[in-house]
Amino acid sequence: MSDEQELGITESKQYNTGEWYAEVVQKAGLANYGPEGMSGFIVTRPRGYALWESIQNYLDGEFKKTGVQNAYFPLFIPESYLEREKDIVEGFDPEVAWVTHGGHEELEERLAVRPTSESIIAPYMAQWVRSHRDLPLRVNQWASVVRWEATETKPFFRTKEFLWQEGHTAHETRDGAWDETMTRLSQYQSLYEDVLAIPVLRGAKPEHDKFPGADTTTTVEALMPDGKSVQAGTSHYLGTSFAEAFDLTYTTEDEDEEPAHTTSWGLSWRSLGALIMTHSDDQGLVLPPTIAPEQVVIVPIWQADTQEKVLEYAEDIAEDLEDAGVRVELDARDERNPGFKFNEWELKGVPVRFEIGPNEVDDDVVTAVHRPDGESVELDRENIAEAVQAQFDEVYAKLYAAAEENLEENVREASARNEILGTIGQHGGYVKAPWCGDEACEDEIKDQIAAEIVMVPLNDEDAEIHDGEDCAVCGDDAEETAYFAKSY
Repeated sequence: MSDEQELGITESKQYNTGEWYAEVVQKAGLANYGPEGMSGFIVTRPRGYALWESIQNYLDGEFKKTGVQNAYFPLFIPESYLEREKDIVEGFDPEVAWVTHGGHEELEERLAVRPTSESIIAPYMAQWVRSHRDLPLRVNQWASVVRWEATETKPFFRTKEFLWQEGHTAHETRDGAWDETMTRLSQYQSLYEDVLAIPVLRGAKPEHDKFPGADTTTTVEALMPDGKSVQAGTSHYLGTSFAEAFDLTYTTEDEDEEPAHTTSWGLSWRSLGALIMTHSDDQGLVLPPTIAPEQVVIVPIWQADTQEKVLEYAEDIAEDLEDAGVRVELDARDERNPGFKFNEWELKGVPVRFEIGPNEVDDDVVTAVHRPDGESVELDRENIAEAVQAQFDEVYAKLYAAAEENLEENVREASARNEILGTIGQHGGYVKAPWCGDEACEDEIKDQIAAEIVMVPLNDEDAEIHDGEDCAVCGDDAEETAYFAKSY
């Protein structure tokens, strides 16, 4: 344990959110900033990568249940490939990193370090599809991308290189492709709500903010405790524009040639940023049991004359938990006292701590302590593996309830420009308002308080505009409902 970690968390989540977040990421052993002179890059440490692997494992399983196969495509994309879809070029050009030399030789054609992969995947899908019998085609890759943004490094939220998955599919019809788009959006929602204990809102991006070249971009949005929204995952219906650009066509049953309807969908390690920001506190990282690298830490507490029996009891319990598939750590270090261990494992976010001293051994019980609220409960030694699962459920429910309360309390309505500005300025969160559909109205809000339209609702009830309702910004006839918020 380094001296830095021994100090614990020194910043306040409420008052210095950015500094607090950076401190938690580093002191909980999740990531370090990249080398000097390489701003925007981070080194992901084993504990941080373990969290990403848990997300990978969950989503990969869900994808494969619905016919998705993994593939891998080159990191470098020829410039001519990018130029075949003009919206991709225009949308990503300011953020593209280019390779111009291989060794000492200048390349004949610049290569883009992939900012996204539609332009390298679609040409190969075009080779693999000949007739309607080849559809639907579904592929996914787990990879990194590079987007050269000139923004302050915020591990997992804002980095020049980040890890993600990107799925790409081709279909005969618009309906088939739209169903695919919604399936992936639902899987992202399930990841957040069933694995990460974070409730999300579902919606579509406004026309001016959709993925370059897409027909429709859908999104799940998560509200952070500081009142900002995180674009937590996106799923795009691309229409036929990419298929037409890359000659991705199929022969129908009537022997007609038609362009395929395509989709793409992606979720990045921004999900880890949302996880850390949502649940963690001034003592350090907080993790739900579903994703924690260690679900239980056992801390034996002994004096010299009780050490042997306490350790033997603790080891037996650890073995039972391991046999039941519980991720457990027995901390039997004798150079650290129990209080130090408690603080260390709280900093690292372990959801349940077992405290075992001579009294627990004599009574054939275990004292279980929940993270983050410190609630303790006595569990019988018998059937301890089953008993701890109930503790996991309880911890998860607490974390979800707190995040849900934050979301429900921070969706407010407004019918006038000053109400939008005042509400976001004072409270943060989402402001739901009627909107005419004109980007200029968003620009006016963005210029004033750096808030934007993060989504328009997908469900009819939430999106309903009543007769005579006016845009909250300009006063013209409203066309749809918009959710305004500051965002990461």
